[in-house]
Amino acid sequence: MASLIGHRGAPRLAPENTLASFRAALGAGVDGLELDLHRTNDGVLAVHHDPDVEGAFITDLSWAELSTRAPLVPRFEQVLELLEEFPSARLNIELKHAVPKADGREELLVRALERWRGPAKDRAWISTFDPFAILRLEQEAAPLPLALLVGEEVALDLLPCLPVAGVHPHHSLVSEERLAGWHERGLFVFAWTINDAELASRLLAWGADGIIGDDPELMLEASGRGVA
Repeated sequence: MASLIGHRGAPRLAPENTLASFRAALGAGVDGLELDLHRTNDGVLAVHHDPDVEGAFITDLSWAELSTRAPLVPRFEQVLELLEEFPSARLNIELKHAVPKADGREELLVRALERWRGPAKDRAWISTFDPFAILRLEQEAAPLPLALLVGEEVALDLLPCLPVAGVHPHHSLVSEERLAGWHERGLFVFAWTINDAELASRLLAWGADGIIGDDPELMLEASGRGVA
């Protein structure tokens, strides 16, 4: 059965990438979560989409400074603790580009994952748009499968060159034929961001391994798992 993944949780129900959003998504019945990770300058993995907060790069802020500017931003470890309440959940960890420069976030994430003992670890993976991050994660022997996020046609040419187990294409890049081809190459496929019921149903009918969207109810209904 295809997996339904809450994009940054359930951002239509609570602020995105917050514990409230993640709890809302899982409470609504989706199979798992997608979240975004950055690194603070004192080595904290912070869950936030954009690389900056109030004009300052997260990588230049301490955790205390980031928390003052954006008090709803959780630590990665807090999300892992939340998942203890949902042992069958899946987790898509999107590692964001290090901006404005590389900051060792790949090694930090790998060390955090090595310490993680939660049941959801068996159903988790890492995705990123950054091919260099994928290579660094591979060098660090990341303990989870890796997937390339793809937003442009040209980026698909990177797939044969990278040590990935999956591809996360924007839905506009997915066709039934292309999806079948990715499966033939042994790749799992999660499409994003799916907020249209007809599109969701079509991708699921084509055999996508999962869809990532903002609206849990829409995804559940499209999959035939909505409340009658």
